Amino acid sequence: RTINIDCDVLQGDGGTRTASVTGGFVALALALAESPECAGYLVGENILSPKTIDIGIAAQVADGVMVPVLRRVNERTMEELLEDYNRLIAQARRRRLAPEDSTGGIATVTNFGGFGLTFAAPMPMPSESIILGVGAVTKTPVWSDEVEAFIPISKANIVATGDHRVVDGADIGRLLKRVAELLQRPEYL
Repeated sequence: RTINIDCDVLQGDGGTRTASVTGGFVALALALAESPECAGYLVGENILSPKTIDIGIAAQVADGVMVPVLRRVNERTMEELLEDYNRLIAQARRRRLAPEDSTGGIATVTNFGGFGLTFAAPMPMPSESIILGVGAVTKTPVWSDEVEAFIPISKANIVATGDHRVVDGADIGRLLKRVAELLQRPEYL
């Protein structure tokens, strides 16, 4: 499932790219907390429900990708999450993650937009049921009735894929729609 979001709304006046990245984690965590059918994970043949909403961060490192995990994302402030995000990404890039910092996530956020891609189909980690991908920001002309002209708007695709043994496509679609709604209303994050 793919949805196009308005990045200018997310960043707002004086917003930053890092704040919008953190907004992605928070929006996914809030949507997962509202949709327990999407927050499960598979252990053997059993689908378990998590006690907390812990979200992985796909981080490019010199020889591949590492996925540090932000804990209790839906319960923490943006400032706390940003601090942990910066710490975990720095540790991942130095290959200094403790085992407890890279396990136990129920979903991951990946930014394929960093490679200039506007669309990709990321695959969830084996221990997770959902992955949210964010594409490159592009400028798109949009007609404005207010100024009676086309104005440039920053847009990006977000895509969610899931393990269909745990969650079906309709639930993934509803989850992605909710993530997009939250991202377009940053005051809720």
